[in-house]
Amino acid sequence: MDLAFIAFLLFALTAVAAAIGVISVRNPVHAALSLVLTFFSVACVWLIAGAEFLGVALVLVYVGAVMVLLLFVVMMLDIDVAPLREGFVRYLPVGLLVAVVMLVEMLVLIGVKVQLGTPLADDPTAGISNTKWLAEALFTRFLLPFETAAVILTVAVIAAVMLTLRRREGAKHQNPGDQARVRAGDRLRMVKVDAVRPPPPQPPRSLDGSASDVEVKP
Repeated sequence: MDLAFIAFLLFALTAVAAAIGVISVRNPVHAALSLVLTFFSVACVWLIAGAEFLGVALVLVYVGAVMVLLLFVVMMLDIDVAPLREGFVRYLPVGLLVAVVMLVEMLVLIGVKVQLGTPLADDPTAGISNTKWLAEALFTRFLLPFETAAVILTVAVIAAVMLTLRRREGAKHQNPGDQARVRAGDRLRMVKVDAVRPPPPQPPRSLDGSASDVEVKP
């Protein structure tokens, strides 16, 4: 049993344990941190298998973008998030645990790469990089499934927004259709106002209230 196989088992067990934590914990923030650990562990498995592009893309896309989208959707739901915003300290232990596990996985992965010194898996396309091989496969043989998955993900995002949309009384909402059909006359109105002559100046009065003899020129 070599070091690569031991690392593979370690990453796989960590990914399974973190995935179980995603669906078992009650706190949405803890579930999100467990999902980050799941994605990172699966990315390490891809790197062990020799698919460097898939591993890096999993970290950049899913951990960096999809997790933000999931948290955004969670905040849009009708969940009492007031207890979730009470402080940063309550989430610090779970965050530190996830960070330590990710650091250990990176060190193990570096150790495997240094010990082997060769690709972690047999390359069926010698002389072609993993990124080039994946691009050729996606945009030639698997173009239709690739585009279908993109459409399904787009529909899923739109459906999540529509399902969580709530109309509340007293709140102002935008109508994109009315905004697109707006005309200049709807935004600007010219109002004609008659000119008003200012009143003539009054002569100054003395302290006793009587009119003064000073001549006032208009």
